[in-house]
Amino acid sequence: MYVRDAMSSVVLTIGPAHTLRQAAGLMSARRVGSAIVLDPDTSGLGILTERDILNSLGAGQDPDHETAHAHTTADAVFAAPGWTLEEAARTMCQGGFRHLIVLEAGDPVGVVSVRDIIRCWAPAPQPALA
Repeated sequence: MYVRDAMSSVVLTIGPAHTLRQAAGLMSARRVGSAIVLDPDTSGLGILTERDILNSLGAGQDPDHETAHAHTTADAVFAAPGWTLEEAARTMCQGGFRHLIVLEAGDPVGVVSVRDIIRCWAPAPQPALA
């Protein structure tokens, strides 16, 4: 199986000035665990994850004043839709992260998470026989 088979094509893109509270609200509404942060000043993509928000809150920071920019992983690792799920899983394990932005022709087309990969690899539950 390939990243294109597992990735979520629901891509939430936010700006670097979004507060962490705004980002969390958008992530919750879309039911996603990460947001792609597009910074027009740097022409770069970064990623903000649930863990980034949790770490900020755990440090006692105010989610109404902390911005996505301050908590974005700017050196994000990217995947291609044609990567195998094994390649994606290995990359996540080696890097110690749970999300990969999927790029096609330089544009974000999805996000693949550890959970997405597990869903593909885990057998579907079988209904109980009566």
